[in-house]
Amino acid sequence: MENRTPKHISLVVYEEAVLTAISGPLDVLMGANTYYEQRNESPPFSIELISEKLRQIRLYQPARFICHKTIKEATFSDLVIVPSFQGDPDQVLKKNQAVVEWIREMKRQGAEVASLCRGSYFLAEAGLLEGFSCTSHWMSVEDMKRRYPGIKVLPDAVVTDQDGTYTSGGAFSSIHLILYLIEKFCGRETGVHISKVFSIDIDRVSQAHFAVFQRQRDHEDEQILKAQLYIEKHYDDALTVEELASRSNMSRRNFIRRFKKATHNTPLEYLQRVKVEAVKKDLERGGESISSLMLKVGYNDPKTFRSVFRRVTGLTPQAYRNKYSRA
Repeated sequence: MENRTPKHISLVVYEEAVLTAISGPLDVLMGANTYYEQRNESPPFSIELISEKLRQIRLYQPARFICHKTIKEATFSDLVIVPSFQGDPDQVLKKNQAVVEWIREMKRQGAEVASLCRGSYFLAEAGLLEGFSCTSHWMSVEDMKRRYPGIKVLPDAVVTDQDGTYTSGGAFSSIHLILYLIEKFCGRETGVHISKVFSIDIDRVSQAHFAVFQRQRDHEDEQILKAQLYIEKHYDDALTVEELASRSNMSRRNFIRRFKKATHNTPLEYLQRVKVEAVKKDLERGGESISSLMLKVGYNDPKTFRSVFRRVTGLTPQAYRNKYSRA
């Protein structure tokens, strides 16, 4: 890489931000700078901490930051990075509305924007994800779908990149976006080097195996809720959509429509995810054979079972056991 003007990166700091979502990206980006300095080349990044207040930004963890500029002073950026947060999204977004507006203005002026984990709420609130695909922490997927129906939320994705707008998966998965940006801006050689220095798997593409199935019960359709509870209690039976619809006194078509509206899954998808979640827990404990677990949750065809399990988790049953079982 030839000597050139470094890319100006603005890392947003606010009181509810997760400490590692600030310190982690700083470490990795500075690692890229160090790599170039060791080769007597200009560092690729100029990094500033930006906040609504300049000094004593006290996080919910025992940590404080003194930022380089306020959002009023920061009138230019090549790339804005928004870290994740702890707390209720409504309260966090309301409290940091000025930050949301600043992010929107930076994008309007031509800056690229990136969110780490739940930082995606800031980008969505600023209207920057409308019509796009994005990802976030798997625990926030259903809430984001409800809040922002014009956004396609990809629960399994680790990184999304559309028109200079980037989002990343949950928690420490978000560091993969920083690595992705380093490779994009500095080249594959630098990306590989940094991945080795920080022991990051450079080509991780899915966070599906991290997800724990959240029963989507935050709705007001009592008949569908009863059907969900029945599925969760009798998932090991040979349940059919027709049977579930009949128990709910609905036609098959109406039952599927209402079930999907309430849970964002078809009845079959919901049943499959409940079954897979039960198998995951057994695999984590070790012991029982995969064939036995397959039969236990009502599958008779190994090929179908493996296909469903892999589609939900991104791993085969054996690979999942190898990853998560002490045995």
